[in-house]
Amino acid sequence: GVPQTPAKFRHVRRSAGCFEAKTNHWCNMRRMLLRNACIVTMDRERRVLEAGAILIEGTTIVKLFTANETVETTDETDVVDLEGRIVLPGLVNTHVHTSQSLARGLGDDVSLITWLHERIWPYESKLTHDDSYVSTLLCGIEMIKSGVTTFLEAGGQHVDAMATAVQRLGLRAVLCKSAMDTGDGLPAEWAQRTTHHELNDQVALYDRWHNRADGRIKVWFGVRTIFNASDELLVRSKAMADARGVGLNMHVAELQDEVEFARATRGTTTVEHLAKLGVLGDNVVAVHSVWLTDHELDLFAQHRVNVSHCPAAAMRFLGFARVPEMVKRGVCVSLGTDGAPSNNRMSLIDDMWMASAIHKARTNDPTALPAHTLLEMATCNGARTLKWDHEIGSLEAGKKADLIVIDNTAPNLVPMHDRIANLVTSLQPHNVLSVMVDGTWLMRDRLILPIDELTLVRDACAAAAAVVERAHIVLPTRFPIRT
Repeated sequence: GVPQTPAKFRHVRRSAGCFEAKTNHWCNMRRMLLRNACIVTMDRERRVLEAGAILIEGTTIVKLFTANETVETTDETDVVDLEGRIVLPGLVNTHVHTSQSLARGLGDDVSLITWLHERIWPYESKLTHDDSYVSTLLCGIEMIKSGVTTFLEAGGQHVDAMATAVQRLGLRAVLCKSAMDTGDGLPAEWAQRTTHHELNDQVALYDRWHNRADGRIKVWFGVRTIFNASDELLVRSKAMADARGVGLNMHVAELQDEVEFARATRGTTTVEHLAKLGVLGDNVVAVHSVWLTDHELDLFAQHRVNVSHCPAAAMRFLGFARVPEMVKRGVCVSLGTDGAPSNNRMSLIDDMWMASAIHKARTNDPTALPAHTLLEMATCNGARTLKWDHEIGSLEAGKKADLIVIDNTAPNLVPMHDRIANLVTSLQPHNVLSVMVDGTWLMRDRLILPIDELTLVRDACAAAAAVVERAHIVLPTRFPIRT
C-alpha cells in the first residue's frame, strides 16, 4: 500500500524500561516491535514482507511477522509504527579509510604519484592518535547517515583511535593496520619499520581489540600493497590470520604499474605471485582488483577470494574492474567507498548507483549487474566478505538487529514500480531516516544520537587544518579569492 505521509516514527507504546540518553541504551533488556513496515529481508529466499513486523529483544531479531500473522505484545514492548516505511539490513562497506576523512579534497585532479607522495603519505604520516579518532568519528557519522552499519577498515596507522571511535559511535567494524615493511618514497616516520615490528604490532592490536564492544569490533591482519610488502610479511600475515580465524585485507592489482612492478620484482603478476605464496584464500579481501586476466579471475574463483569493488575511487585513478566477469565465476563481490581523498563521498548508496551505471557502459550490456545483484553486494555479500554473515547481512530470526529505515515517500523514490531498482538507482543518503545496530538506534529521524554532530564537525575542521599545516601540503588556488 501507499505509505502515510509523516516521515517521523509514531510510538504506539513505549516500554516500561527507562532510557539513558547519554548511552542510547535501555536500562533493562529491551523488547521492541517495529510494525507496519515493508521489510526487504535479503534472506536466502530474498523475501519482501509487505506490512510486516520485526520483534527485537536486546541485540537480536526474535521473529519476523507477515501481515497475516498475529503479533502479541506486552507492556514491556516498545511498539513503533513505521507507517509503511521500507526496512533494509544495514549496509556493509567493505573498504573505507576512516583515518582519511580529514583529507577530503586533498586528492582532486592530480596524478596518482602526486596524490600519494605529495598529498596522502605526508598527510597520513602527520596524523596523531587524536586526529585519527576525530577522523573516524567524522567518517562514521557520514556512513551512518547513508545507511552503513558495518565496515571494513582499509588500514591506517592509529587503530586504537579507530577502535575507540567505533566503540563510541556504536557501529560494527572489522579493523586492521596497513602494514608496510618495504617500499620507495615512504615517509621517514614509516621507512624504518621492520617485518617483525609490523607483525607484532598487528598481534598486539588483535589482543587488545578483537571481540571488544560486545563483539562489534573484530581485528584482522592487513597489508597495504605488494609495493610495500616483503614476501615474508605477506606469508606470515596470512598464516597469523589463519591461526586466529580472521581475515587478511590487501589492495590487489589496483594499478597497471603495480602489475608491472610485480613482474619486475617477483617474476609474475601480483595475483599469480600471491597464489604461488599460498596467500590467496576465502578469508582474503582483495580490494579493487582492477587489472586481472582471465586466468587471475579463475584463480580468485578457485581460491574463493573476496573482492571489494570501489567504483567511484576506481573511476578517478584505477580503471574498470571486471566485476560482471567475477560475478559470473561465482566470486563474492561486495562494495566499498574507499577513503575521502579517493572518492569524497563516504556513501555506499552513491557507489551502488555508480556501479549500476559504469559496468553497463563498460560491457555495452544494459543487463550487466542488475539492481538485485547490487543490493546483494551492499548487504549479504558484504557480510559474507567479512565472515559475519551468520549474524548480519539479512533480516532473519536469530541475527543481530542491524537495520535501516528508508523514507519511501520522498519525491526521488516515487513512484515505486520496481521497488528493488529504486533502492539501488534512485536511493540517496537523505532517504535514510533511522539506523539501528545491535538493537540500538544510532540515528533517529536523521538525528545522530551517540555524539553531537555540530561539535564534531567543528573539531574535525580544526584538526584537518592543523594536519595539513604540519604536513606542509599546499593546494593551488583554483579561483582568485577576494576579502
